[in-house]
Amino acid sequence: MSAVVALAACATLDKRPSTEVVKERAQARWDALVKDDIPAAYKYLSPGSRSVTSLEQFTASINRGFWKSVVVHEAVCETDSCEVHATIEYEFQGRRVKTPYKEKWIREGSSWWFVLG
Repeated sequence: MSAVVALAACATLDKRPSTEVVKERAQARWDALVKDDIPAAYKYLSPGSRSVTSLEQFTASINRGFWKSVVVHEAVCETDSCEVHATIEYEFQGRRVKTPYKEKWIREGSSWWFVLG
């Protein structure tokens, strides 16, 4: 039985490069925000961020419907932190605007998390 548990645990460890994992997680978080799925986006917050920001507080801080699309281009990672580079598209005065954006992700435990800034 312990061999099955050990194999299951190994199967959950992601062996891909950190840059690939963080880029994928960052895009999934942004996709949730664009779709207005705030609880899904909240789950990507670091444990530390979630310990000081409730889902209700997080929801209240979101400008719902603001983002029209987001493309994550890359994650530049050091050992336990990454800077994610993205382009955010939103509507301003009736026109679509694209702007570059950077955000921070950290590794805590065996996963990567977005850090509220």
